Amino acid sequence: MINKVVAGPDEAIKDIPNGATLMLGGFGLCGIPENCIAALIRKGIKDLTCISNNAGVDDFGIGLMLKTRQVKKMISSYVGENAEFERQLLSGELEVDLVPQGTLAERIRAGGAGIPAFFTPTGYGTEIAEGKETRQFGDGKWYIMEQWLKADFAIVKAWRGDTTGNLVFRGTARNFNPMMATAGKITIAEVEELVEPGELDPDQIHTPGIFVQRIFQGKDYEKRIEQRTTRKS
Repeated sequence: MINKVVAGPDEAIKDIPNGATLMLGGFGLCGIPENCIAALIRKGIKDLTCISNNAGVDDFGIGLMLKTRQVKKMISSYVGENAEFERQLLSGELEVDLVPQGTLAERIRAGGAGIPAFFTPTGYGTEIAEGKETRQFGDGKWYIMEQWLKADFAIVKAWRGDTTGNLVFRGTARNFNPMMATAGKITIAEVEELVEPGELDPDQIHTPGIFVQRIFQGKDYEKRIEQRTTRKS
C-alpha cells in the first residue's frame, strides 16, 4: 500500500520553486493550510501566483506572505479585511485578478475535471467580461466564457486523513479545499488527525487519496474567528 506521509510542512513544500502557481484552500480563516503557509515563508520563495478565495488577514494566512512580498499575483474573489492586500492592489504593487466567487469555484472545479472552458452569465456587461468571448444561447441570455484554473501545487487542509491520502473535511472548512485538491499537479494535504487506512468511514470521505501526493499531520492550529459579532446584553 502506498504511504504518502511526509515528515512535516517543510518537507512537503521543499520542491516548490520561485514563480510557481499555488492553490491554497480555505475561506477567510477557515480551513486554511496554516502549517504549509508558515513553511513557505521560512523557505522564502518569491514571485508566486496564489489562487485562493481571499488572502486571510494582515497577520494570518496568505496575508503573511503578502507582507514578505512573496506573492506576485493573486487570483481571488475577495479583498475583505486584509488592509495590506487592499494597499498592494490599489498601489499596483500586486497583480490581482478578481473573480466572482462562484466563477472562481467553477473554474477550479473545471480544472480538476479536465474541462478547459465553460459559459456563465455572471459578469456579463461588466469589466469582468472585457476581452472574453461572449455568446447568446437559446434562453436569450448572454454568457461569457471562462477558462479553467489549474496549479503546479494545490495545498489544502483537512480535518482527518489517512496515510494513503483520503481526506475528510469538517463543516465550512470543506469550502474550496476539495475542488482544489483535484486541480493541482501535486496536491499537499495537512490534516489535524492522521490515521491508518481503514479507519475512515468510506461514505464520509470527501477527497479520494488518488488526488493527494503528500500528507502530514499538522499542529498548533489557532482556530481564529475572523469577525466576531455580539449583541449587548
